[in-house]
Parts: sequence; structure tokens; C-alpha cells
Amino acid sequence: MNTTYIKRPLYIDRIKPFIGKQIIKVLTGQRRVGKSYILLQLIDEIKLLNPDANIIYINIELHEFDSIRTHEVLYQYVDAKLESGKQNFLLIDELQEIKSFELCLRSLLAESKCDIICTGSNAQMLSGELATTLSGRHIQFPVYSLSYTEFLEFHALQNSGESLVQYLKLGGMPYLVHTGLEPEVVFEYLKNVNSTILLKDVVARENIRNVSFLENLTAFLADNVGSNFSALNISKYLKSQQQSVPAQTVLNYLRALTNAFYVHKVQRANVNGLKIFEVGEKYYFEDLGLRNAIRSFDFRNDVNKLMENVVYLHLKRNNYNVFVGKIGDKEIDFMAERNGERIYLQVAYMLFDQKTIDREFGNLMSIGDNYPKYVITMDEISAGSDFKGIRQVHLRDFLSLQEMKQNEYQ
Repeated sequence: MNTTYIKRPLYIDRIKPFIGKQIIKVLTGQRRVGKSYILLQLIDEIKLLNPDANIIYINIELHEFDSIRTHEVLYQYVDAKLESGKQNFLLIDELQEIKSFELCLRSLLAESKCDIICTGSNAQMLSGELATTLSGRHIQFPVYSLSYTEFLEFHALQNSGESLVQYLKLGGMPYLVHTGLEPEVVFEYLKNVNSTILLKDVVARENIRNVSFLENLTAFLADNVGSNFSALNISKYLKSQQQSVPAQTVLNYLRALTNAFYVHKVQRANVNGLKIFEVGEKYYFEDLGLRNAIRSFDFRNDVNKLMENVVYLHLKRNNYNVFVGKIGDKEIDFMAERNGERIYLQVAYMLFDQKTIDREFGNLMSIGDNYPKYVITMDEISAGSDFKGIRQVHLRDFLSLQEMKQNEYQ
């Protein structure tokens, strides 16, 4: 498999410690975010660790594997490829296309026949089938579209204001390395990706009937990135579009979009006690380019939404659990937790006036604990800029961190 690729060590380094362990490794994420190429990188890592290893590779999207669509056929295929006296590795790309795949994996794992690594693009199926049949015997590694630093590397760009705007506009789909960054070409490609995801991973897999409403719903989400969401809001929007859809259908379609990793749902939680609220959640897109392919890029009107979206994704790439914080009648853009630690973040394009400063810093100052607090902006900031212990950080600097450490800016 002499495929050329650009390495993505953030994911390889997380997965490598589990190679050779009797636990199924599952790479999850939206279609076209690069899971297949990470799988190819893992094959090369396995060859370095064990040059004599027997590697069984199955890419369900390739014609030669068309016959593997059931767990019985999968087992027969793998069993015939196993080699005694060698360490066997099974790597499967787009596992969800195989009916009852979990039954085959359970058997292979129980028989200790091979080390298993696979990818999938449907959260509900992967979490449902794997959690039920392989509880405690699998581990998931979320894969996201390119981070800002990966975007710079893939396109050989300098870390500059212009590059940051390109990232906010075009997003981080890895295939853009082949299209180039001409907006017209990029958005033509991204519109096709949008169609593929919605039709294959949402409409077909979730048995969606009202495709027109699904398209209107994605447009609504694109317009309202980072806004508090409720069934009432969408109901009002639908009425303006001369559509009448039950609230439960709205929720079902939203669930279908999140199952395809197309959008991410972020719940609101009380800063004091982490009580989760069932209403007022927010939605962010997996890739800003896909969002901007739905709604024409308008920097002036969209910049705050796009900034929030990339900050959220950066936190998720760094394994944070992310919530919208609530303290009294005030809202914190992001409250992020990892390994028992917490950080708070406010996101604003620029601190134009005292009112904006009071809002962004004031909300954070109302929090009584001593966890790190940040205001992320695109203002030109002098080194060490802070206000009463709250650090102001330029978005470009924030996104340039490959691996966020708890006190990175302290």
C-alpha cells in the first residue's frame, strides 16, 4: 500500500500504546476527515514495530471487498487470511457497512486470533452495537477535520492572520490538499461532500423521509452556530418556511446529523455542581468549510460564530468534555473538563468597547473557583496581557497549540 500521506501524530500517538493489546481500537468521525489515511499510517507503524506481522486490510468502499457485507462473510474472509506463527492484525475501514459486524469482532477477540483496528462514521451504531456486544473490550478514538496547525502543514502556509482567515473560511477537510485553496474550487468540492454525507450517512442510514426539511434544518443550524437552540426556535423557523414538522421529528433529524458526526451537540451545565440542563443546547459543525458551503462566507457577520466553532473543535481534539457554562443569569461560552481539571473560555472577535470588555471578563469574574480562565479574541495582544488573573489570548495563538496543557498560558 504505497500511498503518500501527511502524518497526523496527534492521533497516531494516542493509538500506538494500544497496538498489540487485546482491545478493539475504533476510529470514529465524520466521513472524509481522514480516518482512512490514519489507518494506513497505523499499518506503517505496525510494520515498524513488527516487520513480520501479518496485516489483513479491508476497505469496505473498494470494489474488491463488495462481497463482505455480513458478519459471517467477514469472519470467513479473515479466518482464511490468518497466518499461524505470526502476529495477525485486522484493519477494517468503514466498519458500519457490514451487517452485525460486532458478532464477528466479538468472536475474533474471544479467540485471540488478531489485533483489531477499525474505522466508522456512525456514532449511534458504533456506540450501540459495540457497547452492547463488546462492553469494556473496545476503545474509541475520535478523529476530527484538520486542526489549524495541521491546516498550515498540509498547505505549507505561514502562521499569519491571512492563513487564519483562510482556515475559518475553507475549513480543514484533508482532501483540500489536492484541490488547492481557490475558494470556488474548494466550495464546489465541499458541496459534493455535503451531499454525500447527508444522503449516505443521514438520509439512507437513518431512513429520513423529508429530505427538504433536513436541508432546511442544516441551513438553520448553519445560520445559528453557537446560538441557544430549542424546539420552539426551530418551530418558528419552520413556520416562516411554510413547513409544519412535529417537534419530535426535529429532534430525530438532529440526532441523525449528530450520529453522522456532521454537527456536535453541546449541552448547558451549571458551573456550580455541573448540573446538566436538557434545554438550550448549542450546535457546532465538524468542519467550517462544510458550514460555509451551505451559507456563503461573510466574515463580518459570521466571525464570532466561526471563532466559537473552531475553539470548540480545538477543545474536543484535546480530549476535553465541553459544556456551555451557566452561572446565575450569565453564560460562559465554554466550560471544558479533562482529567479532573477545568478551564473556562469566552470568545469574542474584538474587545471594541468597555461594554464588551465588561461582558466577556465580567462573566468569567463571576466564577468563584480558581481554575484557569481565558478570553479568546482576534485583537492584537501584548505579551502577558491579562485582567485580574483572566488571560486574553489571540485565537491564532490558542489554535497553534498542538497539545493543550492545563496551565499552558499561566
